[in-house]
Amino acid sequence: MRGNNAFAFDLYHALSDGESNLFYSPFSISQALAMTSSGARGETQRQMADTLHHRLPQSGLHPAFNALERTLASRGEGPPGTPNDADGTGQYFRLNIANAVWGQEGYHFLPDFLDVLAEHYGAGMMAVDFVGAPDESRVRINDRVAEETSGKVKDLLPPGIIDRSTRLVLTNAVYFNASWLWPFSPRDTEIRPFHLDGGGMVMVPMMTETSKDFYGHATGDGYQVVDLPYSWGELSMTVLLPDHGALEEFEGSLDSEMLDRIIDDIEIDYITLTMPLFEFESEFDLGDTLAAMGMPDAFGARADFSGMTGSRDLWIRAVVHKAFVSVDEKGTEAAAATGVVMLESGISKEPIAVTVDRPFVFLIRDNGTGTALFLGRVSNPAPE
Repeated sequence: MRGNNAFAFDLYHALSDGESNLFYSPFSISQALAMTSSGARGETQRQMADTLHHRLPQSGLHPAFNALERTLASRGEGPPGTPNDADGTGQYFRLNIANAVWGQEGYHFLPDFLDVLAEHYGAGMMAVDFVGAPDESRVRINDRVAEETSGKVKDLLPPGIIDRSTRLVLTNAVYFNASWLWPFSPRDTEIRPFHLDGGGMVMVPMMTETSKDFYGHATGDGYQVVDLPYSWGELSMTVLLPDHGALEEFEGSLDSEMLDRIIDDIEIDYITLTMPLFEFESEFDLGDTLAAMGMPDAFGARADFSGMTGSRDLWIRAVVHKAFVSVDEKGTEAAAATGVVMLESGISKEPIAVTVDRPFVFLIRDNGTGTALFLGRVSNPAPE
């Protein structure tokens, strides 16, 4: 699934403003959009495949995502009978991935589409009433996402994003919580300067590993790399550290191929590591970004998701993403969730001409209750 990393860095460049903190889960976004792409056809499918760097046909793509998810789910299992919060060691590891599909009750979805989601993404269809209770449905989805992320991603779907025209929502949630293989001692954490790329500095808590443990390390032209393993050694945080003032240039050259070269250069060495504690959240509405990256048809009247229902009646209204990360002396907690909201368009390929040029009846009504507050007729709109 090398294409996932290619998409990850494409999205990084699209989202980065060069100044603010940035954090997201490209895996979560890829998972949610791969589920969505299983129902795409024609030009819509081609655009999604190109943008997401899907290098396999549909018949191989979804089994590949399934195999990747199963592999990730096996991380942290350790030897048979060993809990992932092993007693007495202070080591812990948890990686949870959850996909879900929420469809309008009574709405027709093709069995083949539902089978792909169930078989390869573990996402059985959950019926909700978007038409009769849109906000209650939104809250139900948000509650499920919060549960799957241990409360770190709340209110994924903001108010108003679900309405009576919503027919399908696909979600992915990822939760990660692991200790460092070699935890830092809080006694060695001190307030130290962190130098900003544009000049100046801020004083922040910096943790230091003074015991000179083994870390992966590499140097390149204008940067250093350090690889911090988590408990069980199966995952790590790879820190890419450009020379001072060289962040923009370094980011400009960073892509999946460069990352592969960097990883190949990493060798184990003794390291005394000092780095900041940090915690922050990010949230994105990715619709415009993804359209600009090469898949505009999915977001409008040209969308072809006929693999979902048998007709071209659905399109993506929004792709929303939230992420959280916290790094301290013990380890890392990170969570992210992605939601793809799909509407029934009711839009034909040619516009229907409506010209109000003859007498008509009109009413002003309350949409929630259907109450007609005003009712009238226009026989002659010219003033008498």
